[in-house]
Amino acid sequence: MTPLVVVLSSPSGAGKSTIARRLLAERADLGFSVSATTRAPRPGEADGVAYQFLSREDFARRVAAGEFLEHAEYNGEWYGTLESEVRRVTRAGQHVLLEIEVVGARLVRERFVDPVMIFVVPPSGHLLAERLRGRGTETDAVMAGRLARAREELAAAVEYDYVVVNDDLEEAVRAVHAILDAEGRRTDRHRDVQVLLDRLRTEVSAELDRLAPVR
Repeated sequence: MTPLVVVLSSPSGAGKSTIARRLLAERADLGFSVSATTRAPRPGEADGVAYQFLSREDFARRVAAGEFLEHAEYNGEWYGTLESEVRRVTRAGQHVLLEIEVVGARLVRERFVDPVMIFVVPPSGHLLAERLRGRGTETDAVMAGRLARAREELAAAVEYDYVVVNDDLEEAVRAVHAILDAEGRRTDRHRDVQVLLDRLRTEVSAELDRLAPVR
């Protein structure tokens, strides 16, 4: 089967990063495309693991060189997916997980045939604000910007194939597992499915011939 391109998006604070970490820990068939960003690392974030942290100059140079599959500005910082990262994962025979924003997700849909698009939402706007506040790393002005952006992104959720409500983390993770399992079994994703079906029809025909009365 051709590896899936899986897009996971959400408003900031809705939990897509936590869900992504769980999926990667629990699925050997899934690899992560590490996004690049110009924002500063948060506490505990390692370069090359959470993100590839680039200077604005380096980011711009790579954009000019055509190295990005997609890139977009978010709250004054740049984020993007390097084509080399996607190739690294798919060449290993794994599905590739892209944890990206709405603008980038639209570009991915243009570049790939039938990507799996999943949008994660919080159960309430109040809880989203509480999660952002709980980070303790953002000013009220930054938080207001994130909430305003979240309102815009939620309007775009209908563009995705699936919406997963992250009220209970375990249930949300199970829901995404189920989506990936079902997508992986779709007939049109298997190149050799017609060969299989033709063989089965031939074998069934042979069984019918054996049952036919001798004349």
